[in-house]
Amino acid sequence: MKVAVLDIKGKETGRKAELADDVFKIEPNEHAIYLDVKQYLAHQRQGTHKAKERAEIAGSTRKIKKQKGTGTARAGSIKSPIFRGGGRIFGPRPKDYTQKLNKNVKRLARKSALSLKSQANAITVVEDFSFDTPKTRDFIDVLKALGLEDKKSLIVLGEQNNSVYLSSRNFKGAEVVTNTELSTYKIMNANNVVLTEGALEGIAANLNK
Repeated sequence: MKVAVLDIKGKETGRKAELADDVFKIEPNEHAIYLDVKQYLAHQRQGTHKAKERAEIAGSTRKIKKQKGTGTARAGSIKSPIFRGGGRIFGPRPKDYTQKLNKNVKRLARKSALSLKSQANAITVVEDFSFDTPKTRDFIDVLKALGLEDKKSLIVLGEQNNSVYLSSRNFKGAEVVTNTELSTYKIMNANNVVLTEGALEGIAANLNK
C-alpha cells in the first residue's frame, strides 16, 4: 500500500511511501490488542502501596484494661484494628503487577493497532525533519500544517532526535517516540499516527523478526 509523503508544511513532496501489507493491512486481532494494552497499563503501576498491620504498629503491648467487670468487650492491645491508631485489617501490601506476554502476541497487537489506524485513514507519512534549536512553537507549526493541532497525535521517528523531542515536551497534544519505543497502547491512544520516512523501515523490521 502506497501513501503520499508530505513535508513539514503539509504539502506533498511527490514521493510515495510503501506501507507493508503484513504490518499495515492485516486483519486486526482485537484480543491481542486488549492483552498488550492490559500488560502496558499493569506495568505502569509501581506496586509500592503499603499499610501497617497490627504487628507493625508502634505502641504499648500492655493490656489496656482488666479482662472482666468493665461491662464492655475484652481488649488486650492498643494496637488492635478496632481502636483509632491501630493497625489496618488486611491492608494493601507491596505487589508486583508485571504480566508476561508472548512476543508474537505483542507483535500481532502492534500490527493490528497500525492496521486499524490505516483502515481509519489515521496514518500520515512525512519526510524526516529536525529543528535547529528546540522550540515548541516550531513543533506546533508542523502539527498545524498537517491539520493535527487539535488531535491527539503520535509522532514516530526513525532515530532519537533531541531537538524534535524537546520541542514536543511542553505540548500535551502530541507525543514523540522512536520506532523502537512504539507500543500498542500509544498507537491506540492517539487519534492520528505520524510516521517519518526513516521510521517505516524500522517498524517493518521490528515487527517481522
